[in-house]
Amino acid sequence: MADGRPLYVARPDLPPLQDLLPALEELWQSRILSNEGRYHDEFEAALASYLGVDHVSLVTNATSGLLLALLQAGLTGQVITTPFSFVGTSHALRLAGLEPVFADIDPISLNLNPESAAEAVTSATSALLPVHIFGRACDTAALDNLAEQHDLKLIYDAAHAFAVNDKGGSVLRHGDMSVLSFHATKVFNTFEGGAVISNNAMTKAAVDELRNFGIIDEVTVSRVGMNAKMNEFCAAVGLLQLVHIDDNIAKRGIVDARYRELLANIEGVSCLPAMSAQTQNHYSFPVLVDAGARYSRDELYNKLQKQGVHARRYFYPLISALPMYRHLPSARPENLPVAHDIAARILCLPMFPDLTADEQERVAGIIADAAIGAV
Repeated sequence: MADGRPLYVARPDLPPLQDLLPALEELWQSRILSNEGRYHDEFEAALASYLGVDHVSLVTNATSGLLLALLQAGLTGQVITTPFSFVGTSHALRLAGLEPVFADIDPISLNLNPESAAEAVTSATSALLPVHIFGRACDTAALDNLAEQHDLKLIYDAAHAFAVNDKGGSVLRHGDMSVLSFHATKVFNTFEGGAVISNNAMTKAAVDELRNFGIIDEVTVSRVGMNAKMNEFCAAVGLLQLVHIDDNIAKRGIVDARYRELLANIEGVSCLPAMSAQTQNHYSFPVLVDAGARYSRDELYNKLQKQGVHARRYFYPLISALPMYRHLPSARPENLPVAHDIAARILCLPMFPDLTADEQERVAGIIADAAIGAV
């Protein structure tokens, strides 16, 4: 509520964007387009309530959010992270003047392997930056223990982890900060956007200052910051998307289950096991092409592409194989055998709430043809 009136009204009979028109008219009439306006503040509060967290700072995108979190943490030297992620994870480290140190991943969760991370800790290590890949939660207990043991900051790239919970609640509560992405490709989106989840009010206040150039008031600038504020338009989109998110996640769950049924008896391809003891947001549907399959991952990828099915090789190449990172000692392939194996075999099939049974059957049929060597 704001000024005694509801900010938006759920319209389950209409697509979300059609709800946006009255909100845009009100936004325009308010003359407040940015700098923590009405929609921004209400969206921040609504997100905290929905996600079950206390401190949310809206930002322009997840990369900016990661950079703000790293700057607020006051890190120096090296940060241990995963090579199996979107490149923005390591780019944020570089932009903050930090050196990424790559550790290997777990073959089941595909997340940073805590044992490999522990082996990478040195006197130069200041933090851990794990990623909840595909919304599959990291081994937070092991990573929490590792960070505490070595007095390291722990910041989670939670770009994929919207509405993911473990037995204790939101996975976003772990570590010193977590960073969400609201990019258009995500389960929940504001076209562009993101959020930093802090574990205390002081950290949130500091992040809020950093996202607005370090400005306190008209005459006071406290520190060097940047322009990473979410605008009112994106905040309004976010409020409206919250109306539909539970339904969208449920539909994604149906798509996920249907894929598993269709692919169960096709040779050469394996679905990732569901993660136990956590809720799923069904961000993506990755499969692994088996080592002994009749076809390679790239051959299957090309076969799908030729028939108009846009699967993606996430994440290939590894971040550690890119030219700005492959010179690092930790980027040597022999240090990252699991990550290299997964990157060579993974393929993410189309996944969105309105994907139909017929469309999924077509995808499965193309994979089945590949399995028997059909052209």
